[in-house]
Amino acid sequence: MKTSLQGLALLVALAALAACQPAAEPSPAAEAAATPAEPSGAPTEPAADAAPAPADAAAPSEAADAPAAPPTHPTLVVQTLDHGTFDLSAERGGWVVVNFWATWCKPCLKEIPDFSAFDAARDDVKVIGLAYEEIDEAAMREFLAKLPAGYPIALLDVYDPPADFETPRGLPMTYLIAPDGAVAKKFLGPVTSQELAAAITEAGAPAPTAG
Repeated sequence: MKTSLQGLALLVALAALAACQPAAEPSPAAEAAATPAEPSGAPTEPAADAAPAPADAAAPSEAADAPAAPPTHPTLVVQTLDHGTFDLSAERGGWVVVNFWATWCKPCLKEIPDFSAFDAARDDVKVIGLAYEEIDEAAMREFLAKLPAGYPIALLDVYDPPADFETPRGLPMTYLIAPDGAVAKKFLGPVTSQELAAAITEAGAPAPTAG
């Protein structure tokens, strides 16, 4: 009986000693296994009480940033190489082809003889060539001696092009100006005299007269 009591007392003492030991710290691997991983690249959801930003809060004013539209009746006064001053307003009553070009632009060079014939064939049409490149007068005259143009040619300042026309984004660029001075059509890229004649006819112009 005494031995049984001593064994029981020993078991109680061991239980008390185990209860006083600090709990074992979980290993990092165990913590990682217990924490669910967020999928890689998953978008973070906004807080439930976060207010969405106003759609136009940071948007710039379109009206303030939009470039001014070119005038419908542009002005153009340039000094040509051999034909004096060309004033677009003085050409009211007839059609004017305003052609932006350059000597290095192969499609532009194909237009020169076609435009020359078109200008010569019609009394109601005049062509003006605006050389949009950095070239001096002597070099341009040397070029035109090899490829003559039958219409006035003017050298433009590429840093100060005509304000009433859009700065060319590519060459050639051609404007067809109606007899009232309005822009009838703009062509970005090569255009033929046949296409110009068709545009004039579509505008309701009378039959052309020979030049």
